Amino acid sequence: MTDQQPSLSRLTEPHHGTAAILLAGGKGTRLHDLTATESKPAVPFAGRNRIVDFAMANVVRAGLDKLLVATQFAPATLHHHLPARWGRHFASGTMLLRDGRDRYLGTADAVRQNWRQIRDWGVDQVLVLAADHVYDMDYDALIAAHRASGAGVTVAVDVVPLAQASSFGVMHTDDSGRILSFLEKPANPPAIPGEPDRAMVSMGIYVFDAAWLQQALFGPGIEALDFGHEVIPAAVAQGLAMAYRLTEGPSGLPYWRDVGTLDALRQAHMDFVAAQPARLPRLSPASEWYLARGSVMMPGAMVPPSARLTCTIVAPGTRIPHGLVVGEDPQEDARWFRCEGQTVLVNQAMLDRREAMRVPAHLPKCAAGAPRPRHFV
Repeated sequence: MTDQQPSLSRLTEPHHGTAAILLAGGKGTRLHDLTATESKPAVPFAGRNRIVDFAMANVVRAGLDKLLVATQFAPATLHHHLPARWGRHFASGTMLLRDGRDRYLGTADAVRQNWRQIRDWGVDQVLVLAADHVYDMDYDALIAAHRASGAGVTVAVDVVPLAQASSFGVMHTDDSGRILSFLEKPANPPAIPGEPDRAMVSMGIYVFDAAWLQQALFGPGIEALDFGHEVIPAAVAQGLAMAYRLTEGPSGLPYWRDVGTLDALRQAHMDFVAAQPARLPRLSPASEWYLARGSVMMPGAMVPPSARLTCTIVAPGTRIPHGLVVGEDPQEDARWFRCEGQTVLVNQAMLDRREAMRVPAHLPKCAAGAPRPRHFV
């Protein structure tokens, strides 16, 4: 199977007055073995796509022609992938990759340390983006709403069940959308007025007035390191923070998922390959990266037809043995693999350990002519 370049057209004229900063340094510890040596934005998604490609597709569609990518943990893959996959959409020198290993102390600090480039671009707005979410969004509408409001910052928000909101930054707004309070991962999140079972949460996407952001980052006595903990609360305190509720993206429906856990990552794959509704941008064909029973095969995985995998993520380069059954016996799965919620992660090291402890060396080899395993690219 060949990897197809996405066919993307700009929705608008280029936003010469807006620069985008893509924060792509996340370690993604909750994805465990998948991010042991790889950053979260670089984790494969549906074949040779990577999580970061969703933010990049949205950037290109919006006509944003000035992009700085701030990397940090394990940046090598992104520094190769992004120019190769997306460089043709940017004029020479307008997509810049900055390696911040051992330098960035937080999300706001990453922007501060690259401020000279933002200043040199001479823009009026700065769009700050998370690189590790799977979502479909029209940045043009977000930027237009920010300009119309006159706010110092506009925060993109989505709505989640109240029971899940403690994992996010939660907003409380008035009827105009002005943010009255911003609570980072609160134990008792506030509900949306009139919607007692739902909460409004930050998507980690912000549009700033450039002059206001410069003051917030460099003002006297200011040592802001993080947007969620310091910069956004400062804007809220000044009455200069607005919320922008996610609407339908180019695919026709609103979609945003923080793929920070194995369960969330697998479910996002399932959403991606679902024919109805088409909720995510089709970066390239997806059918080859899904097997029955809700399982996901990552690049380089080899899966024989005799294997039976349920709600399983097979890590890159993993060779599944003939007849392996995963996802049907929780106790057996937990002996050998990493289990989280409804998802089981299997990688080659886990299988090697299982084989060393369970498989006698004298067992006969598979019979000649047995079906060959499927090799996922």
